[in-house]
Amino acid sequence: MANDASTVFDLVILGGGSGGYAAALRGAQLGLDVALIEKNKLGGTCLHNGCIPTKALLHAGEVADQAREAEQFGVKASFEGIDIKGVHKYKDDVIAGLYKGLQGLVASRKVTYIEGTGHLSSPTSVDVDGRRVEGRHVLLATGSVPKSLPGLEIDGNRIITSDHALTLDRVPESAIILGGGVIGVEFASAWKSFGTEVTVIEGMKHLVPVEDENSSKLLERAFRKRGIKFNLGTFFQSAEYTDNGVKVTLADGKTFEAEVLLVAIGRGPVSAGLGYEEQGVATDRGYVLVDEYMRTNVPTISAVGDLVPTLQLAHVGFAEGILVAERLAGLKTVPIDYDGVPRVTYCHPEVASVGITEAKAKEIYGADKVVALKYNLAGNGKSKILKTAGEIKLVQVKDGAVVGVHMVGDRMGEQVGEAQLIYNWEALPAEVAQLIHAHPTQNEALGEAHLALAGKPLHSHD
Repeated sequence: MANDASTVFDLVILGGGSGGYAAALRGAQLGLDVALIEKNKLGGTCLHNGCIPTKALLHAGEVADQAREAEQFGVKASFEGIDIKGVHKYKDDVIAGLYKGLQGLVASRKVTYIEGTGHLSSPTSVDVDGRRVEGRHVLLATGSVPKSLPGLEIDGNRIITSDHALTLDRVPESAIILGGGVIGVEFASAWKSFGTEVTVIEGMKHLVPVEDENSSKLLERAFRKRGIKFNLGTFFQSAEYTDNGVKVTLADGKTFEAEVLLVAIGRGPVSAGLGYEEQGVATDRGYVLVDEYMRTNVPTISAVGDLVPTLQLAHVGFAEGILVAERLAGLKTVPIDYDGVPRVTYCHPEVASVGITEAKAKEIYGADKVVALKYNLAGNGKSKILKTAGEIKLVQVKDGAVVGVHMVGDRMGEQVGEAQLIYNWEALPAEVAQLIHAHPTQNEALGEAHLALAGKPLHSHD
């Protein structure tokens, strides 16, 4: 196996998704000689099969809902249906523009980009389609793929994953979505806006079960109002074809039928057959194990993104990739506080949070040391204008900092930026209350919530 060149790169990255390309861009910026290897398209899952295309579908659904509901704002409009080819063109144009920009970025930073299937061949090399690429350090960033369940065969037509759903050539008349986490509720929301009759099956007792229970209940209430059905607290048992679609049976014997079954139970790491274990890299259930600086047990190998057992979010991948690049360049780095990472589910209404849940806070600090406050968006002028309902919930350590911000409502994802500053800077309610928030904005609701928590509510009851 011949080396690609006489060069030994400072950093060889296997995988060009969020974590991999962020490490490449930052490493090159810091003077490292970087090789980036990708077998598919630069940008990975987020750009081509995840964050970007799903949000495009959700926005198309939002436009459809606005057309249906325009009369309540005094606007006469008619809704004539969904042109799925047009939706896909819009989605694909967004992706293409971002893809072209990312390719230009990588080229401008003088990153050596190598297209091909990589295989870890030693602690300091990756083999790519007959070539050996040597590096002083290797970063594994091979990402994830949709998971399935034993005995559940994905056919891409009736039983599908999120990858198939993003390119489906029709709007299904009815759909069962297996999994009520982020992926499941986002597709439920988009498809309902497109006119699909949707039923979500979630084995846990709430939708978006990792969120604060109050947020889950608010989302469930909103979904009921929208006519999105869901079955909670009972796990999937089997699926079979019917004449017109799929029949799903749950562990309690209850059955559901629909045209398609979307399997949205999460994503699993891409690590099998890539040489990781052969080179001594420690793994657990396919995930590569790392410390707080993203180092594996092999000194010359790091790993980031969906491949490691941290939050499966593109912005987490960015941060982890940057951390590795800066560490290798000799800069002082700080471990990521994953509780301080903003989390957004882009359904209608949106669910956004940062910090820890009330239940977790009580577990850590004791029930008598935790204060929780809910601010209803009914008191917020801009939310009234938008006709959105929801709440902002604050979780505070008594007489101390705010340790959790949990928001439900349209556009709440745009408010999570300030929320993460409040959490990460360990702000006291009184300190946030001193800040003046523009009126009328939804951001003002975050300020009003802190005014109330500080004991001086304005547009809310004592």
